[in-house]
Parts: sequence; structure tokens; C-alpha cells
Amino acid sequence: MSTTIFRRRTALLAAGLAATASLALTACGTDHAAQDRSNPAAADSGASATATPGTSGTSGTDTGAAASGTDSAVTVSKSGRSSTSAKGSTGSKGTSGTVTCTGANTEVNAQTVRRPLNHLLLAVKNTGSKTCYLYGYPALNFQDAQAVPPVDEDTQPQAVTTLRPGQSGYAGVLLSAADGSGTGGYTAKTLKVIFQNRALDFVGSGVKVALPAKGVWIDSSLTTTYWLTDPAYALN
Repeated sequence: MSTTIFRRRTALLAAGLAATASLALTACGTDHAAQDRSNPAAADSGASATATPGTSGTSGTDTGAAASGTDSAVTVSKSGRSSTSAKGSTGSKGTSGTVTCTGANTEVNAQTVRRPLNHLLLAVKNTGSKTCYLYGYPALNFQDAQAVPPVDEDTQPQAVTTLRPGQSGYAGVLLSAADGSGTGGYTAKTLKVIFQNRALDFVGSGVKVALPAKGVWIDSSLTTTYWLTDPAYALN
């Protein structure tokens, strides 16, 4: 009798333990699933893992575009430098093809004007086949005078007056004071114009320029302008 009771109790205990184990396993699985669903870090980790290749791809695309842009910029820059260099070379050839304006490649004329009073307009025309630079201002030698008249510094141009073949440059000459305040006046019937070189030195013996038959009256007010491209400005 006692043996039978003991066996029944043992069977019931074993069944209870099995049920308890089953319930524990089910609960554990349920808890893990719930934890996975409620853990944002795990979800973000998964999203991040998915997004990382995409982001990397985007970054790669951007990097590729940037690299392409850089290469393009470099190419453009190199092309620009090459172009600039080529232009510089052309400019160099152009520079080497230019000469100083002198009596050998120009024609010089002098003309008296009504306004302003007591002024003479000098015109220098490039008669050569090359562009020439008309440096500085003319040295005026009236009637074999020993001194070169001063230049009006207010007329200095911002750049050297450059004459292409056929073009002309101008200088205005104040011969005498309109109010008669000048001194040492006399009538000059001859004139030589001497050019300046790049160093602004007067070179050569000068070019003879025809004056009116009666000559021109000059005094201590004698002044010239720089060589300019505009005759109106030369006489202003």
C-alpha cells in the first residue's frame, strides 16, 4: 500500500516538474521576444547596419562627384594656366614686335589752333609697319634753344601712349602766356621734336617740324603735355 502511494506521488511530482519546465521555457522565449521588440538600441542597430552601406554609398557618390569636380577644376585651372601662358606667349611676341616711336617710323606735324589761345598741337602718326610706343613727352627745341621746356605733370597718362600703324598721338604746347605775363619772348621759326625711349631718355638729334612761315611767339610760359591719344585732351 505504501509502495503504491509512493509511486503515485513520484509520478505526480515528475509531471509537475515537466510542466514547470515547459512553462519556464515558454516564458523565457516570450521575455526575449518582448525585450527585442522593446529595445530601441537593437532596432537602431539594425537600421544603422542597413543604412551604413547606403550612407557609405551616398558618401562615395558625393566623394566621387567632389573628385570629379576637383578633377574638372584642376583641368580647367590647368587649361586656364595653359591659355594664360599661351596668351602671355602671344603677348610676348606682340611685345617683341613693338618698337619705340622715333623719327624713323613716324611723321610729325605742328598746327596752331584758335582755342585755347597761344597753343600748338603736335601730331605724331605711326607710318611704320609695327606698333610703336610713344614714351613720355616731346623735347621741344625751338630756334636751337639750349633748354628743354617743362612738361605739365597733370597731363601724364595712366599708360604709355601706344600707336598701331596709321594711328596718331598728340601733345599740346602752350607757347606763351595769354595775359602777356611771360618773359623773354621771341619769335621762333624752327622746331625740332626729340623723342624719349623706354628709359625716358631723350635720344637722337630730333625731327624737324614745319612751323607757320611767320613763326610762333614763345616766352617763359612755354610748356608741353605728355604724349596723349586724344587731341582734345592735349589742348585742354
